[in-house]
Amino acid sequence: MQMKELIRRQAVRPFLKKARFGLERESQRVSLQGELAQTDHPTVLGNRAFHPYIQTDFSETQVEMITPVADSAKEMFRYLAAIQDVTMRSLPKEEMLWPLSMPPALPEKEEDIIIAKLDKFEDVLYRRYLAKEYGKRKQMVSGIHFNFEFADELVCQLFNEQTEISSLEKFKTEIYMKVSRNFLRYRWLITYLYGASPVSEARYFENEPQPDEPVRSIRSSKYGYTNHDNVQVSYESLTRYVQDIAEMVETGKLSEEKEFYAPLRLRGGKKMSELAEFGIRYIELRSIDVNPFERVGISQEQVEFLHIFLLYLLWTDELHAADEWVAIGDLLNNQVALENPLEQTELVEEGEALFMDMLAMLEELELTAEKELTLTLKARLTQPEETVSGALLKKIQATSQQEVAVTLAKQYYDKAHDRPYQLAGFRGMELSTQILLFDAIQKGISVTILDEMDQFLKLEHHGHVEYVKNANMTSKDSYIVPLMMENKTVTKKILASAGFRVPMGAEFAEIEEAKRSYAQFGKTAFVVKPKSTNYGLGISIFKEGASKEDYYTALEIAFSEDTEVLIEEFLPGTEYRFFVLDGVVRAILLRVPANVVGDGKQTIEALVSEKNQDPLRGSHHRAPLELIQLGEIEKLMLKEQGLTVASVPDKDQVVYLRENSNVSTGGDSIDVTDQFSESYKKIAADAVKAMGAKVSGIDLIIPDYTVDPSTDDRAYGIIEANFNPAMHMHIYPYKGTGRRLTINVLHLLFPEVVSE
Repeated sequence: MQMKELIRRQAVRPFLKKARFGLERESQRVSLQGELAQTDHPTVLGNRAFHPYIQTDFSETQVEMITPVADSAKEMFRYLAAIQDVTMRSLPKEEMLWPLSMPPALPEKEEDIIIAKLDKFEDVLYRRYLAKEYGKRKQMVSGIHFNFEFADELVCQLFNEQTEISSLEKFKTEIYMKVSRNFLRYRWLITYLYGASPVSEARYFENEPQPDEPVRSIRSSKYGYTNHDNVQVSYESLTRYVQDIAEMVETGKLSEEKEFYAPLRLRGGKKMSELAEFGIRYIELRSIDVNPFERVGISQEQVEFLHIFLLYLLWTDELHAADEWVAIGDLLNNQVALENPLEQTELVEEGEALFMDMLAMLEELELTAEKELTLTLKARLTQPEETVSGALLKKIQATSQQEVAVTLAKQYYDKAHDRPYQLAGFRGMELSTQILLFDAIQKGISVTILDEMDQFLKLEHHGHVEYVKNANMTSKDSYIVPLMMENKTVTKKILASAGFRVPMGAEFAEIEEAKRSYAQFGKTAFVVKPKSTNYGLGISIFKEGASKEDYYTALEIAFSEDTEVLIEEFLPGTEYRFFVLDGVVRAILLRVPANVVGDGKQTIEALVSEKNQDPLRGSHHRAPLELIQLGEIEKLMLKEQGLTVASVPDKDQVVYLRENSNVSTGGDSIDVTDQFSESYKKIAADAVKAMGAKVSGIDLIIPDYTVDPSTDDRAYGIIEANFNPAMHMHIYPYKGTGRRLTINVLHLLFPEVVSE
């Protein structure tokens, strides 16, 4: 089959770079001093028996992080970064992840290396067998397993362009068999560029033959974790591959199919027998060392080049019979793996020929964007110090492998813990959604981002599917609930009819009509606000009446946010946000309006700028506190106090920039949940129940929360209900106890998985 001719076809060109990706990254848990952890796998990560993202490999200390299948490398990296963030923050505070393939110093006694404590006894037995067959120390090496699948569109288009093979399944098998044989022949190039295990720590090779260190990759050499020499499997055809592995198991050379530890495995269904029946779905590259210079263990450059390389392996011809071709590759890879990483490889001539052929392919296929990377990597054939192993060895020689690894691990540890309210890979999403994603991944609930801009998620566990929007809008609330809460007039009428105290007022659809009502409201305490907006947008509050000019300005601000406006009586007291979920008040927050405290030197504008430097402040709900603004509303508030943005407040003078206390408009958040009596919590819960809601934020004005509301009908007033209440401000308050509301939401949706 002339694959080059098929790939050259114009009809194929649009699909050449389309592929699917997945990745498994292993790592040892260590102390902050770089010693192998003594603790069990964290229980906060749920049950390893079903966790889709975070499991253990051979030992109890060896974490395995697994991405879902992604349609792009970018998406795969997002999930990998997020899963690693979750893993690192779920470890005990004094633990981190070891950034190398080779393990840290191992215990003197092999029995002190603890096999993973798994639920299924057969899984434990299998690891005991491996420990006996290969030794526990060899099992402690970690690596990257890179799963790759050519996109169906590419495979189908190639199939349609040829006439030799009548079955798409057989054609797909031929593609992957060719790529597999070529990868095994030329994988030495990947070992040269990205090998990263030049030396071993103490006791790794105890009582074992060992290489003359330093080398490019212990892990990828014959001294790494490989099967015994009597395990021989052919890649001549899929039939031979399956038969050979079955024979190895039948004759006892392998205990079971998964013990075949080749640098490349063909993957189909869950069982090896399904390969023969359903064909190859993807290939698994297993000979990739952990890149210590990348926080997630592999770089985007590596994945991009692997994609180019695999396309080239499909393109280029095989020059020998299948088994001979693979055998040559085994010898060359071991040779390169055992070379000194700071010395030029003996295969430089073949390497340059490979790169020139790749560049010619890229030129012919008009893949010009990939040429720069390919040229950069080609130069490394004569610059071994620029390879990963070369760069790592230079650092090790300057200090020690232990010191290098601990330094890098601490950098990644600090990065993961720096902003615990954000989730790597998904930092563009709203903060509450990021936190929900973190908790879902941590508990082993599969996550699919359906629409990132709209914050729409699909959550799944063992066939149980839930859809979530904005982190707490779920199927547990009917469609009518957010519509009612969005309409403040409807909200007020429903609550009033249920016996709750709400502010009186009027509704206006025309600004001129509202202006004519100045005489009705202007001399009283009142609030002007849009009818159907949230987050405190467009709200103006006048506690002692307002001039006609300021009244008109407030109306213009409100009408700029909505087509209808409410003017209501101002209820005196302090505003509290009650978060109610499934009939229970989970959190109560005091929100202090946006403010600055004078120092007698700086202007209000400068004080606002200074306060906005707080790392807890951000925008668009991506930080626990929002940036303070100096817009028209804030300037109007200052005017009422006889101030401007250029005024210099006295030392310790508190200057409020907003009347409304929303955190979303720059306010400060203070958790006061434990200060409130059950009587107020019941009022909030009953009010949400009256609205028919499962999840709601409800805002109460309370002059004195120590007053029993049953003895005073003016002890409170409900001013608003929110169908999509922000959770991050409760989870990470400015002051007080954080309340992990996202866990409560997940428990509501998946009580079989998540406990509160």
